[in-house]
Formats: sequence, C-alpha cells, structure tokens
Amino acid sequence: MADAFKLMRIPFSVFLMPVYWFALSVLPTFNSIKAGWVFVILHLLVYPASNGYNSYFDKDEGSIGGLKHPPKVTQKLFWLVLLFDFLAVTCSFLFVSLEFTSGIFIYLLVSKAYSYDKIRLKKYPVISTLVVIFFQGFFTFIIVQLGSAATPNQIMQPSNLIFAFVSTLFLCGSYPLTQVYQHHEDASRGDRTLSLYLGIKGTFIFSAVSLLVGASLLIWNYLTTNHVSNIYIFLICTGPVLFIFSSWFWQVNKDTTAANFENTMRMNKVSSISLSLAFILILLFTKLSLSL
Repeated sequence: MADAFKLMRIPFSVFLMPVYWFALSVLPTFNSIKAGWVFVILHLLVYPASNGYNSYFDKDEGSIGGLKHPPKVTQKLFWLVLLFDFLAVTCSFLFVSLEFTSGIFIYLLVSKAYSYDKIRLKKYPVISTLVVIFFQGFFTFIIVQLGSAATPNQIMQPSNLIFAFVSTLFLCGSYPLTQVYQHHEDASRGDRTLSLYLGIKGTFIFSAVSLLVGASLLIWNYLTTNHVSNIYIFLICTGPVLFIFSSWFWQVNKDTTAANFENTMRMNKVSSISLSLAFILILLFTKLSLSL
C-alpha cells in the first residue's frame, strides 16, 4: 500500500496550487471555511486521484512528475484511486456545495478519459493539451470561486473571466514543459504528446510565447481594473521564474540532454512557488486594503 500512496504523488499537487490562490486573489469576498475545504479536496484528494489513475494505466518505468524512480503499479493503486474519488465527491457535497460537487465530478471524469486506455486522450497532442489547460486552468479557477461561495455576478464579470483565461494560458506554457523529458517513454506507448510533436526546442519556444501572452494579459487586466500594485507584486515574485527558464533554455540550446527530470522538476518548483507566493501576497494585500 505504501507504493500505491507514492504513486498518488500528493506532494506534486503543489505544482497546481497557483490556480487556487489566483482564483481567490481576484475575489473581493469569499467564504474562508469553504475555501479551506476546496483547497483540501483539490490538493489532497482530486489531484492525487488523477495522478494515481494516470500512473495505473501508464505503468511508467522511467521518471514521472514528482517521482524519479516510481514503484511498480499494483491493483491496490486502482482501489486507492476509487477511494480518493469517493472522498472527493462526498466531502464536496457535505462541506462545500452541490454546484462545486458537480464540478469536481466532471473534473474526475475528464481526468479518467485522459488516461483510460479505451479513450486515452493523452494520445492526441492538441486535444489532450486543450483538455488539460482548460480543466486545470479556466475550469478549476471557476469551481474554486464557486466552491468559495462567490456570487454568479462576481464570477461572470468580464475581468474575472479574463483572469480565468490567463490561468489557462499559464497552464499552456507550463504543461508542455512537464513532458519534455519523457519523449522516449511517451513514444514507446504511442502517446503523441504536444512536447513530442514540437520537439525539445520547439517546446521551449511554445511555452515562452504562451507564458508571455498570459503575463501580458494579466498585467493589462490589472491595469484596467485599477490594481497597479498587483503588477509590481507579480513581477517581483516571478523574477526567479524568468531567470530559471532563460538559464534552462540556454542550457538546452547547447545540449538537449539538459531537458531532463531534474531540471524539469526545478522549473516546476520555482514557478509554482513563485506564482503561489505572488497570488497569496496579492490576496493578503487586497484583504488588508479592504479592511482599512
């Protein structure tokens, strides 16, 4: 059972935390208790269940996100995934809301379609990428707000929908980078990932453009909503991301073997921590400003 828990890769959920903090940071008000439950359900149940289900069907022998040496997959992993699915839906219904529960149920179904061998969206580079960046970005952004008791009027504000779209653009930039070291194993399974399709250097260029467009739209939206101070917080906190990405791209241009597991995990850690810090600080700054 210990190996099954490892394959759930619960610590890997930290890489998806920025969307949660981003969604809360743009809300003027929300229910803190429900927001806490949303955090627990997403990061300790939903994301690990998706990771475990993916591992169950992939049966990776090489490094995967969060695990350099994954253990062997057994049937225990499948039952553990079902347990986490059940707990995610049950806790959503009992402690958050029916609307949020519906969103979680849809997310879990889509994550299964991504890996399930009879559907396996993962085989199709464009479709799989669109599904991942939409559901881990825009869709999750909205259900976090929905679960935190944001009003429909708050959620449907054009500026809020733009912020939700920015989260998808950020995922569009980061998601292909998580595939860049797995080309050989993905190809051997017949999975034509976007990174494999683009090539190593093409992946970096695609990610750079997506992240630049996302950051530009974010800054523009902060400007038009009169949140100039948020721009400074964002730029300062994400400075390390720009440095690490540029340094890594420079290394890859010299030697493509630099597109390895260690460098990918370092990039993921720095970007997720930097973005989470930025949005947490923006959230705290906003709350402080409203209380004065």
